[in-house]
Amino acid sequence: MKMLNLVTHANMQHQLSDTLRDIEQVSGFTFTPVQGHGSHVDTDPFLSSRDRVVGYTPRIKVEVLLADDDVEPVLAHLREAMINERNQGVYWVCRVDSSGRL
Repeated sequence: MKMLNLVTHANMQHQLSDTLRDIEQVSGFTFTPVQGHGSHVDTDPFLSSRDRVVGYTPRIKVEVLLADDDVEPVLAHLREAMINERNQGVYWVCRVDSSGRL
């Protein structure tokens, strides 16, 4: 199993939710509000004046638990669906040793 982690601008939450629900390999996902700062602040066209002054931006973190073979197809689907919003977010993938319900 793998955990796909995405962090993107908070204004992408609704679109991302709709997109993830349309992907067959995605059985569920978790949104967490986060705030972040990066070295790209001066060149990021998506930052508001408030974001530039405060120095950090409201973001949303998304966690998606996937089978190993589903990571690349899901990323491809997300890239295609979000083509007009390129470079608004980052992702990373982590191995999950076990999961279950309590």
